[in-house]
Amino acid sequence: MAEVVFSPEAAEDLLSLYDYIANSAGEARALAFVQTIRVYCMEFAMFPQRGTQRDDLRPGLRITGFRRRITIAFHIAPARIVIDRVLYAGRDLERLFDPEGD
Repeated sequence: MAEVVFSPEAAEDLLSLYDYIANSAGEARALAFVQTIRVYCMEFAMFPQRGTQRDDLRPGLRITGFRRRITIAFHIAPARIVIDRVLYAGRDLERLFDPEGD
């Protein structure tokens, strides 16, 4: 079984999501939601081939949804699954994964 790790960007995405929810719905609800996302991502260790492959954005990138409002971008590396981004609805994937950095 592969290890699941979060990139620095994904960790920042989770922190930003926590802050957003905590401001509108409270810290307990924010923590519960972020923990639910983390648990979902940890399950990738058992079934990493989920989601849609998006080689058009970056070779090996896979995208899956979570509760219709979150997009999780990840890739499969040797012996681990790397969660690249955890994005709230409406984020522009093409811009985020643009190799030119624009």
